[in-house]
Amino acid sequence: MADNEILMTLEGLKQMEKDLEYLKTVRRKEVAARIKQAIEFGDISENSEYEDAKNEQAFIEGEILNYEKKLKNARVVDSADVNVDIISEYAYVMAVNMDTDEKLEFQIVGSVEAKPFEGKISNESPIGKAVLGHTVGDIVEVNVPAGLTKLKIMSISR
Repeated sequence: MADNEILMTLEGLKQMEKDLEYLKTVRRKEVAARIKQAIEFGDISENSEYEDAKNEQAFIEGEILNYEKKLKNARVVDSADVNVDIISEYAYVMAVNMDTDEKLEFQIVGSVEAKPFEGKISNESPIGKAVLGHTVGDIVEVNVPAGLTKLKIMSISR
């Protein structure tokens, strides 16, 4: 994997393309209209609305460049390529917290697709890093913000 390569699902790629299109077609027009309206208020040297709109415009253009860079470096991971013998990126994992008996189900994803509250955790997060490379039956110690916890890997799937 190249250093700047970004792994993502086809779903993640399509969402990023949709978000980029929204920024380019909708948000750019909205902020351009705000700038035009602020200019109509008169002296722009002391116009906070103009300054806010220009700052927002710079932010949106930065986001567009960021999305374009990520898309240029994106590599789609096919679920058929996901190894279920060991935990790897884009595998679904079912684990049990050995301290609380809580069952955890999550998918290991690239950082751009991480949505912890939806069960998609980054391969760069403490849990993601800790479980990568492990197999069913392994007990993995994970250093999380709340302290050290132990997870027992119950299953790996695509």
